[in-house]
Amino acid sequence: MTGAIKSQSGRLTEAEAIERAKQGDGEAFEVLYNLHKRRVYSLCLRMTANTAQAEDLTQEAFLQLFRKIGTFRGESAFSTWLHRMAVNVVLMHLRKKGLPVVPLEDTMETDEDTTKKEPGAQDASLAGAVDRLELQRAVEALPPGYRSIFVLHDVEGFEHNEIAEMVGCSIGNSKSQLHKARLKLRDALKKHRAEKAKR
Repeated sequence: MTGAIKSQSGRLTEAEAIERAKQGDGEAFEVLYNLHKRRVYSLCLRMTANTAQAEDLTQEAFLQLFRKIGTFRGESAFSTWLHRMAVNVVLMHLRKKGLPVVPLEDTMETDEDTTKKEPGAQDASLAGAVDRLELQRAVEALPPGYRSIFVLHDVEGFEHNEIAEMVGCSIGNSKSQLHKARLKLRDALKKHRAEKAKR
């Protein structure tokens, strides 16, 4: 995909913008910013669940890009390289804030109660939109360490060995935190469904 994307002005491709940005071209850097700002902000927001922090971290990620673009060698897609840089910026922020990357609290597993389907039940397509909102709220309510691992693995698609390297933990720790994050999400969503059923 690199080189195939054109800027909004139609003047530079992504590949051209990367090469010119390496030479210090401000316009080329602006093209890269416009191409990737939404994705970087979205990632920061999912990992922090805080709009103000996400905005600050997005700016920090692009400052890092400005400083380090000369090190991009094209061995992976530019978007992947920038994505990893943004993840590292967020993780460093979480460490500096003293937020636990490995929370001590444990969750108890609950048995799987499934709600019965009845005639006249809600429209599945409309319920899906509500479910996505509830899932987003549940993810935002996770402790920062769990949320980071969950977003990196289940949303962004990183493998446990990659996450362990980025976060600075063991592969087993990454798997454990992901498991606990999923249990917490499952529990939160069950509670929400139970409350909805009572209404």
